[in-house]
This record gives sequence, C-alpha cells and structure tokens, in this order.
Amino acid sequence: MTLIMGVVNVTPDSFSDGGRFFSHDDAIEHARALCREGADLIDVGGESTRPGAELVDPVEEQRRVIPVIAALAAEGISVSVDTMHSSTASASVEAGAELINDVSGGLVDPDMPRVAAESGRDFVAMHWRGYLTDPHERVHYDDVVSDVHGELARRIDALTRAGIAAERLIIDPGLGFSKNPEHNWAILAHLDRFESLAGRMLVGASRKRFLSTVSPTGAHPAERDPATAAISMLCAQSGIWAVRVHNVTGTRTALNVLDAVNAHRDDQ
Repeated sequence: MTLIMGVVNVTPDSFSDGGRFFSHDDAIEHARALCREGADLIDVGGESTRPGAELVDPVEEQRRVIPVIAALAAEGISVSVDTMHSSTASASVEAGAELINDVSGGLVDPDMPRVAAESGRDFVAMHWRGYLTDPHERVHYDDVVSDVHGELARRIDALTRAGIAAERLIIDPGLGFSKNPEHNWAILAHLDRFESLAGRMLVGASRKRFLSTVSPTGAHPAERDPATAAISMLCAQSGIWAVRVHNVTGTRTALNVLDAVNAHRDDQ
C-alpha cells in the first residue's frame, strides 16, 4: 500500500503555499487537517528548496520546526523532518521525528550520514546535484534514467558505508531538481528501473513546475493538484512506498479509486 506523506512548510517563502503555515499554531493545525484528510505521515520542513530560495541557518530552521514536530509527535502523528542539516536532524529525532528526509542525500552536511546512522531512523536520500540557484544549471544527462540511477547507487553505497542500515534507506529520484520536464517524465515512466537500489522509494511530484506541461491551467501551484493525484495513482500502481503531496484529499481519493477497482478485479 502506498503511503501519503503530507507536506507542512514552516517557511515564509514556500513555492506551494506562500508562507500560509509559517506560525507554529497554523502549521500544527494544518498537519492535523492533512491527517484527517488521509495523510499517513507528515513531512515538516523549515527551509524552502525552491529555485533561488535563501539558505536558512540551522538555528533558525530548528526554531521553526522543532515545536511543530514535538507537538505532532506527542499526538501520535508520524513525522518526518525535511532538512539538510545534521543538527536539525538530531534535534528533530529527539523531538519525536521518525524519519529524516534529506533532499541532498547527505551531501550538504558531511556529518549527516553519521547522525542518521546513530539515530536508527529511516533516511530518505534524494538525487541531488546542488542548490537550485539557477534552475537551468546541472541539467545535462546522457541518459537521465541511467545517470540518475548511477548517481543514486553511488550515494547509497556511501551512506551504507557510513553506517546507515540498508533497510533504513529510502530513495527519491528528485523530480524537479536539476531536471527539465522531459527528464521528469522519463523518470516517472521508468520507476521500475530504480527498484533494485533500495527496498523503498519516495516520489515527490506535488505541484512542481513540470506539471504545467499537462495542466490546462497550471500557472498557480495549486492548479497542478489534479496532475499530482494522477501521478500518485501511477506510483501506487508501481508499488511505490510513499508519495509526498500538498493536497492530501486529491491523492487519497485517487488511491481509493485504485483500491476499489483492484478489489473487484477478481469478481468476474
């Protein structure tokens, strides 16, 4: 069963919600709402990864996310922390986070692999080629599926050598990061090629700009939610471990449709 990871951005400059949940109370209530809508876990982040976003000092990042993580964990909600900083990862685990989601795959902070290994928590390693200061940088691939596969394989090898147990590793092909629309669609068409790398895969396509290529009106991020839900269904059909989404209701509905159809496949 594919899990739904609901996104809570505790940032003033999120591309998807424009900082609507920057206050702790708003972020906590939004997370609760996502759970009521069907999220299985909540991904809390305090630093935007949109192209050109300003970097956030780990102290400020922790001021943003730790109270939210602690409050949600105290309510029994499964929480992951979206961070590239080992100190934030460590503080988040102490606050109750069950998963560390690092979009750099442990490349930004050299201490992250050690902290992740010692935490005993699951670790998401995303395919990453660098900060998106220029969205057109680092987008050359000879074959995007093979190249991303090879780069992720090398990253997994480094992380396991650093002490992270293989069963704790989750890979993310990094849709929208150093990739143009055609690259993203090619990866989605060949998700099966990545199955051998790790036991679980996370896919984060939600509201990303490349979805505008298939959305009749896709200028605003929220207008890309139908395309996101369609991708969530495709991921579920491929056996993906989890999808990371902003609009939980749309994805939960899509997965419910798939479950209803699958439940009746043997009726005839």
